[in-house]
Amino acid sequence: MRRYWVSENYFEDDIVNLEGDSLHHIRDVCRQGLGSRFEILNEKGMAYFVEVVEESKRRAKAKILETRQVPPLKRPHIHIALSLPRYAKMDFIIEKSVELGVKSIQPLVSDFSFVKKLSEVSNNKKERWKKISLSAMQQSGRCEPFVVSEPISLENFLSQFNQNKQQLGLFFYEGESPTPVKEYLQSHINSEVQDIWVFIGSEGGFSDQERKLIDASGVPPLTLGPQILRVETACVVAAAVIKYEVFNEF
Repeated sequence: MRRYWVSENYFEDDIVNLEGDSLHHIRDVCRQGLGSRFEILNEKGMAYFVEVVEESKRRAKAKILETRQVPPLKRPHIHIALSLPRYAKMDFIIEKSVELGVKSIQPLVSDFSFVKKLSEVSNNKKERWKKISLSAMQQSGRCEPFVVSEPISLENFLSQFNQNKQQLGLFFYEGESPTPVKEYLQSHINSEVQDIWVFIGSEGGFSDQERKLIDASGVPPLTLGPQILRVETACVVAAAVIKYEVFNEF
């Protein structure tokens, strides 16, 4: 069944009003016209089975036939603090992170990031990331919005990062580390932890100075094994490992 994400603002009683980009995608791209039935998701965690009952050039109305609750993302939420890689890899990481239930990505500018200045990240690029995340939400049947935060320097982010009982930081390090991720999670995850932040470097990882800053913020380096992973692989593995070890999924 096809699924589409439409903001709660477009709901009116038992009708979903379709217009603008949503209408263009549903009708013009996906060819869903009068009489078509599909599912609509929104940010309140609901899924609506609807039928298009009225349409004009610029608007359409879909009548809600059935409603179901979509399970929310489990706590602790997974967040990725990611040194910006090449844009094609960033697109891939966003798509797969949405599908794997990651809550958000914080893009970072660091010594080895593909982007060296915050001003280099254009508004067009940010809009593209929103569209990629929305498409992945629709495909995976996810209601909760995926957040790609405003890019920030690693140093500034670390100055705001507060490792505490509710927030746990993991630094996936490509070099040698005495502590495997599984062991660290087993010893630090408890009912108080609400958010897990995973620090992942771009091509080339983080510099020696940056690794010291991360460690000084209370986030020790952890290893995923002897192989050095590409940044996009590391992001997928990070989410998968956490879901397996913390939520017993997969």
